[in-house]
Amino acid sequence: KIMIKQIKTSLIALILITSFTADAQVFSKRKSKKDTHNFRYEIECIGEGKQGTYAIKVYSYSKKPKVAIEAAKRNAVHGIIFKGIAGGKCINKPALARNPNLEQEKADFFKSFFANGGKYTKFVTTSTDGAIEAGDVTKVSKKEYKIGVNVSVNVSLLRKDLEAAGIIQGLGSRF
Repeated sequence: KIMIKQIKTSLIALILITSFTADAQVFSKRKSKKDTHNFRYEIECIGEGKQGTYAIKVYSYSKKPKVAIEAAKRNAVHGIIFKGIAGGKCINKPALARNPNLEQEKADFFKSFFANGGKYTKFVTTSTDGAIEAGDVTKVSKKEYKIGVNVSVNVSLLRKDLEAAGIIQGLGSRF
C-alpha cells in the first residue's frame, strides 16, 4: 500500500509539474509576442558570415531578460525585411522590402510569419546559444530592460522564400 501511495503521489506531482511548465511556456511565448508587438528594437551588423548570412546584434526591449532571446530572433528578421542594417562592422544593407507599406499591405502573411514558432524561425539562430553577455543588459526604466543578443540570419534563404511567396520582388526585377 505504501508503494502504491508513493507512485500515486509521484504521478500527481509529475502531472502538476508538467502542466505548470506548459503554462509557463505559453505565458513566455505570449509575453515574447506582446513585448515585440510593436517591434521595438535596434539592430547593428557585427559581421558577415558565409555568403548570404549576416551576424547581427539585436537590442530588444522587454520586462524580462529571458524573453529577449526569442524577441531578438523575431526582431532580427523583421529588421532585415523592413529596415535594413546601417552601421556596425558591415557596409549598409538595404531592407529586402522596397515598398514602405508592405507590412500593412501583406499584414495577414506577416501575422502568421512572425507568430510564435512562425516561419521566421527557419532563417535565424542565436549565435551564442542564447547566452546574453553581461554588458548587453541595460535597465532602461523601473520595469524594462534593453537586452542585446547576437543572432545569425540567413538572408539569402529569407529572400528566396519571400520571393517565392510573392511578397517581395526578385533582384532581377529592378531592371
